Amino acid sequence: MLANDLAWPFFAEHHRRYARDLSSWLGLRAVRDDETDVDASCRAWVRALGEAGWLQACIAPLDVLTLCLSRDVLAEYGALADFAFAMQGLGSGAISLFGTRDQRDAYLPAVARGECIAGFALSEDTAGSDVAALATTARREGDDYVIDGEKTWISNAGIADVYTMFARTGAAGAKGLSAFIVDANAPGLQVVERIETISPHPLGTLRFERVRIPASQRIGEEGKGFAIAMATLDVFRSTVGAAAVGFARRALAACIDRAATRELFGAPLGALQLTQSAIAEMATDVDASALLVYRAAWTKDQGAARVTREAAMAKWFATEAAGRVCDRAVQMFGGRGVKRGEIVERLYRDVRALRIYEGASEVQRIVIARATMEGR
Repeated sequence: MLANDLAWPFFAEHHRRYARDLSSWLGLRAVRDDETDVDASCRAWVRALGEAGWLQACIAPLDVLTLCLSRDVLAEYGALADFAFAMQGLGSGAISLFGTRDQRDAYLPAVARGECIAGFALSEDTAGSDVAALATTARREGDDYVIDGEKTWISNAGIADVYTMFARTGAAGAKGLSAFIVDANAPGLQVVERIETISPHPLGTLRFERVRIPASQRIGEEGKGFAIAMATLDVFRSTVGAAAVGFARRALAACIDRAATRELFGAPLGALQLTQSAIAEMATDVDASALLVYRAAWTKDQGAARVTREAAMAKWFATEAAGRVCDRAVQMFGGRGVKRGEIVERLYRDVRALRIYEGASEVQRIVIARATMEGR
């Protein structure tokens, strides 16, 4: 495994120590991943991370540098460990950032202990990257809201205890959205489909049929849902880039081992200039990605209200770079690279979705360009 010694000025010693401690704990953990029962594996990871205190980083006050360090280390270790951690943060992020004291007290301690699994219900079948096009409605009836609609591509669907979800309370467009906390056992809320993907994790479609919740479960003001969703993604989008760095680190480490031990034409694979060129490109992609990710994290932690441009750059570059690194790793492993169960085969599957979720690469380019032209 490559050294994780990023000696940049803003990398304080306690953050490096945090990463080392998390790595040590992972080496001793008892959780065993099972791609045939990802629900059980994810529950086990949430419980283990909560019992060990690592999920405390997922709730307010949020330290984005610590979140990124955690995902970097966890992804290098395994995809389900990273997923379980990340969703506890994203699923409760709107509560941490915008919830009332009562809302925070009701949910966040249990999230941190790993006793309450969180989900983030934003995407719809015709409203993924275009959040302002959401069609799910929340209609005010006295002291309650009644929610109707469907959400799809929802991570933790089926195992979550609570969802932060977004629905339309007003006119069309971004200003008509609001954010809500919905308990998974609310009458009328169903998981109507489980979705299988190339990198297995709990994923599905939620249907809301006259789901009635108290108005006190609304997060923030009515009509502020779009801003809440974007601010939440601003924080956690950088962490997707951090996960990509972790996956890429693991692929690069596997390639270095392969280059040293595999012989070709009577010499180590690493003696070939083509191999050296590939490793040079992979190493540069990893370091460039890490610099962008931790710049975005540091900028946010310094008190910046928004880091839209920095987070989009970090997410876009790091996920695309990780795709390149893992693809080269498969190529370097040859036939073994496409054999089910090989580390680089698994990484190739694990890394692909990162270029789509929490804003596809194409959307990140638009965000970066607009922010750059506006001078922000």
